[in-house]
Amino acid sequence: MDKKISIAVVVIAVAFSVYTLTLPSDPIPLPEPNFNSNNDSVEILAKNLDKPRSIAVSDNRIFVTEKDGSIIIVENDVQIESPLATLRAADVFDGGLLGIALHPNFSENHHIYVFLTYEEDDTLWNKILRITESENKLQDAETIFDKIPGSSFTNGGFIKFGPDEKLYVGTGATSDSSHLPQDLDSLSGKILRINDDGSIPEDNPFANSPVYSLGHRNPQGMTWDDDGNLYVAEFGPEKNDEINVILSGKNYGWPEQECSGNENFENAVLCYDPSIEPGGILFYTGDKFDFEFPFIMASMRASNVYQVDFEEGLSSQKSILSGIGRVRDVVQGPDGYLYVITSNTDGKGFPDANDDKLLRILK
Repeated sequence: MDKKISIAVVVIAVAFSVYTLTLPSDPIPLPEPNFNSNNDSVEILAKNLDKPRSIAVSDNRIFVTEKDGSIIIVENDVQIESPLATLRAADVFDGGLLGIALHPNFSENHHIYVFLTYEEDDTLWNKILRITESENKLQDAETIFDKIPGSSFTNGGFIKFGPDEKLYVGTGATSDSSHLPQDLDSLSGKILRINDDGSIPEDNPFANSPVYSLGHRNPQGMTWDDDGNLYVAEFGPEKNDEINVILSGKNYGWPEQECSGNENFENAVLCYDPSIEPGGILFYTGDKFDFEFPFIMASMRASNVYQVDFEEGLSSQKSILSGIGRVRDVVQGPDGYLYVITSNTDGKGFPDANDDKLLRILK
């Protein structure tokens, strides 16, 4: 055998042995697949999506953001050939075109809101765009909120309208060593609350500030229960993913605290160690499913859609869909069914020939 090849083989073998020995002794077990293309409980509505990030549903249309800048439309269960828009997004690992939300009065004003990472003068930023569409065509796009610090890895980017019809925005820390999440003058590592035109509500907890809460690392999903309580799912650095109940003006500790332990900060209601990478979450209010627990959560690393009672804790967590790989987002449609997107083309998954997919869970 050629000497160079022999040395290369030895190096690879040693590296593999080191990797194997350093794996955690209690890795998250992969779920047994409970899905296949003939499963009548799940419908595939779109295939070959490219790094999809977020879903918004209105009547007979579903809007999906793709990280590289496209807004995909599925109308009456058929994917429209041309995207609604293709925006110029920064080409970074965990940034780009991320969250999407429809205005509470979308059927009348056709306003769509998106969270976009962009680069300017070699600096990464995030902004909120308000898009106006008509018959699946872009009519107008304007920036309503800008200069949210950007990052290659932790931008947050999840946006939703709350029951109060204000837009809530989760922003990420610029790095794990950054203390900007503790700085009220920075938009980094915050939950922001703004009006639908980007202005600051008068009843925000800090005068003339969009900041609603602080001390966050990388917010992902958010939802409200039927009492109006806001829950946010958040990535930890390597472990300690958090589910937090967000209270106006409160501090959730990052980077000084992970999950709990410091009386100066709010404790998480649920902490995941090891990480499961929670994505979209929702409080189910429909009548199509008889769930034991009302909260539904997408998980990337654990490759599952779960039902869970956040107050009850891990013992309540039950799988309702697995076997489709990483799951990025889950939403409830007006029809009461659940819609999910997979996240197997995000650089951390193992995509098949049809990934990524948009699916409807029927039962």
